[in-house]
Amino acid sequence: QVQLVESGGGLVQAGGSLRLACAASGRTFGIYAMGWFRQAPGKEREFVAAIKWSGGITAYADSVKGRFTISRENAKNTVYLQMNSLKPEDTAVYYCAAARVVTSDPGEYSYWGQGAQVTVSS
Repeated sequence: QVQLVESGGGLVQAGGSLRLACAASGRTFGIYAMGWFRQAPGKEREFVAAIKWSGGITAYADSVKGRFTISRENAKNTVYLQMNSLKPEDTAVYYCAAARVVTSDPGEYSYWGQGAQVTVSS
């Protein structure tokens, strides 16, 4: 089993920045990729970004390209999502997840965190 715990959410004004962190514990040797997803009220969960656990491969949703950056710190078993130039439409609960492949398909992710609320005011 893998446990994932997100932190760093909060309230920010439009144009501001936040950094989310996702700490992994447990059987982390089985993780190949980590991803971030988000879900706004009344909407389906959507892909935000993903990264190969060992580095070298990243993927982003078009809606966040150029504004969000995913990174990892293997020594701390932690993945980050740096979010800049935030917009009100970025408001959502953000989830980190672990998978065996770098993908935008939430069905490929076996483990999920509890979520972190990000609210962007206009």
